[in-house]
Amino acid sequence: MLQTLHDYFWWERLWLPVNLTWADLEDRDGRVYAKASDLYITLPLALLFLIIRYFFELYVATPLAALLNVKEKTRLRAPPNPTLEHFYMTSGKGGEDVELLSRQSGLSGRQVERWFRRRRNQDRPSLLKKFREASWRFTFYLIAFIAGTAVIVDKPWFYDLRKVWEGYPIQSIIPSQYWYYMIELSFYWSLLFSIASDVKRKDFKEQIIHHVATIILISFSWFANYVRAGTLIMALHDSSDYLLESAKMFNYAGWKNTCNNIFIVFAIVFIITRLVILPFWILHCTLVYPLELYPAFFGYYFFNFMMGVLQLLHIFWAYLILRMAHKFITGKVVEDERSDREETESSEGEEAAAGGGAKNRPLANGHPILNNNHRKND
Repeated sequence: MLQTLHDYFWWERLWLPVNLTWADLEDRDGRVYAKASDLYITLPLALLFLIIRYFFELYVATPLAALLNVKEKTRLRAPPNPTLEHFYMTSGKGGEDVELLSRQSGLSGRQVERWFRRRRNQDRPSLLKKFREASWRFTFYLIAFIAGTAVIVDKPWFYDLRKVWEGYPIQSIIPSQYWYYMIELSFYWSLLFSIASDVKRKDFKEQIIHHVATIILISFSWFANYVRAGTLIMALHDSSDYLLESAKMFNYAGWKNTCNNIFIVFAIVFIITRLVILPFWILHCTLVYPLELYPAFFGYYFFNFMMGVLQLLHIFWAYLILRMAHKFITGKVVEDERSDREETESSEGEEAAAGGGAKNRPLANGHPILNNNHRKND
């Protein structure tokens, strides 16, 4: 049964053009070709990345945060209250209201709202945690972009995209391509492994889709020998990611002008690379040029489908980026649309100014619906 599934999955007609077999991609005459078995190393490398990240955040990111004066806000903890805690943990989206919770807990309506505000703040990631994560990703993306550029800049297909498919799929690989692929794939595995414990943003589902799609795309492009196209795509993505992470770092450090200036540069680079170069050059290269050599096959459709998924995510994120850019141009602070700002105790004054009517307002996820104090920040 397993052998049958294996044979069907690795059927040449799925992954290779007509009249070619896996035997054509066996190493010979000193030429080395990409193989699916090469990818096994990425799982232990991903675990190594998590270990390296731990020590990086401890011994590099934390001292850097202190140097940049990244300060933590003192958080008031919600006092123990089994009734409210049970609601918070199990029925956050239920139809309970402040008045009912007030009777059950023995607290006033304002005290109930204050308890939920403090309890939500307890679960929000600290500023230091955000800074550490941004520092780690900034370091990797910057190094990956420099290394990726070095891997592809001297290749003829970097300047002439038709050469991406010259001789495909009988294209041997070199050590720099091998390690570029293994390291990039291992890093995205590590991001997927740690996503549950990392800062959770509003595009959490989109992030999971992005990581999974990226892992599938990198893996497939390796064993189907789309390596030339893959290196171009990875370097293109890394070209803007480190700018975003550096903008976040300066934002957490309170360097607003520096953050805003870097963000504008990031937005320009993102739009050019993800919404111009990727669809009109790279996707054109992967959609049009292969058909000049071979009839379309499953691997061709699969690769371009995954590229389409990534392109849709880029459009979604471009929308968020343009929203932030609009806020910047209109004089508002540039903030990450994907996460929530910590609620402060000043909200209590706002409640009092509203006439104390919070008592009968319903809760949604612990928030009074008509007094939602969430504002977006990172």
